[in-house]
Amino acid sequence: MTSTINPLPLLKKLPDHTQLPESDGTFVKNFQEHPQSILLTDSIEPVLQKRHPDAHYCIGQDCGIYWRLTDPPERGAVSEAGAEATAPDWFYVPNVPPSLNGQIRRSYVLWQELIPPLIVLEFASGDGSEERDKTPLSRTEQEEAKKPGKFWIYEQVIRPAFYGIYEVRRASIDVYSLVAGEYQLLTPNERGHYPISPLGVELGIWQGQYQNLELPWLRWWDNQGNLLLTGTERAEQAEARADRLAAQLRAAGIEPEA
Repeated sequence: MTSTINPLPLLKKLPDHTQLPESDGTFVKNFQEHPQSILLTDSIEPVLQKRHPDAHYCIGQDCGIYWRLTDPPERGAVSEAGAEATAPDWFYVPNVPPSLNGQIRRSYVLWQELIPPLIVLEFASGDGSEERDKTPLSRTEQEEAKKPGKFWIYEQVIRPAFYGIYEVRRASIDVYSLVAGEYQLLTPNERGHYPISPLGVELGIWQGQYQNLELPWLRWWDNQGNLLLTGTERAEQAEARADRLAAQLRAAGIEPEA
């Protein structure tokens, strides 16, 4: 028999990001995860900079989001303070300062920041069952806490407006939107993308080479279906335009300026 845990009274002094571990102690699951996170961040940065001229936003890549305190600390809790975290592979939070009191965040602490992420992405190396686990937080008759599932944590506690599960092996993604307190599975548009309307972008799968890997990648498009380019891709595109212009000038008998 299980029973739902009642909210615990707040501790006198809540730990902040400087007092909590940076990681949940798990290893990165495969060699695609790191470049995949960089690709998502690099290509959406121009959108976020335009959206936040004051630079008030943050992006987490395999960083802990602390969502629960236990007093006293429970067996298996992440920190001695009794704080529990989950570490999404990628997430974006709007309208928060880029640093806290001049310090780079070690983690994202919900009871300190108060603003939930707009979107959280998990890269599932397996079949996605861990990322879709809706097991609620509860206790056994022996008063031992049962570990809640990731889906439940995101839907019921952290509550990002969008939750994406990218199954790496299948090169497929499911995106959920929070509606009336529950996640609803979104239907892709005619391009096979999932609109993230607050950002004016779409999320989908792109087959191509990034760094030295030819793979399906999770990428952003604008709401007209134009791929959002990385800094390197933008530089290559500008160089190609300059080369075409120089060739046109030479064909017209004009030597382009160096």
